[in-house]
Amino acid sequence: NDKAQHPDADLYPDELKPAIDGWNDKIYATVNNGVYRCGFAQTQAAYDQACDSLYATLDGSARELARQRYLCGDRVPLADVRLFTTLFRFDVVYYSLFKCNRRRIQDYDHLGAYLRDLYQLPGVAETCDLEAVKRDYYGNLFPLNPGGIIPSGPDLESLKAAHGRSQIGAQMGA
Repeated sequence: NDKAQHPDADLYPDELKPAIDGWNDKIYATVNNGVYRCGFAQTQAAYDQACDSLYATLDGSARELARQRYLCGDRVPLADVRLFTTLFRFDVVYYSLFKCNRRRIQDYDHLGAYLRDLYQLPGVAETCDLEAVKRDYYGNLFPLNPGGIIPSGPDLESLKAAHGRSQIGAQMGA
């Protein structure tokens, strides 16, 4: 914490550690790494398994986020940070380039709003460089994009739209 800008922010509080660890394990295996397992699959069976696991976790996350604002309740823990990093890139890169195209994040009511909620937290948007993401993925992954064509869109305006997440949980007595 001696280098942290906000050392008072506890992303791994003791009372939430079991829940955070459970989400972290699931998110890493099926979402953070899952998109790569889809994109670099060498067989249809490997792709299908990775894609099924990816969307099972996204669907489960969406169900959880329908009843509470963040994965572990009413505050942002490490699990939300872990999920955000992939969700931010998902519709722009993973959906098309990595063939994770069953549904976009914006097509999920609660995941799309959750992504906007996290993006709009103070200081988060400043860490998100969508043009760099597109350049890095589309420009450097020759096997997946031999022409090196970098798409022109989308822009970030959709992430600035109202999310309505502050009412989740509070309205259900959470």
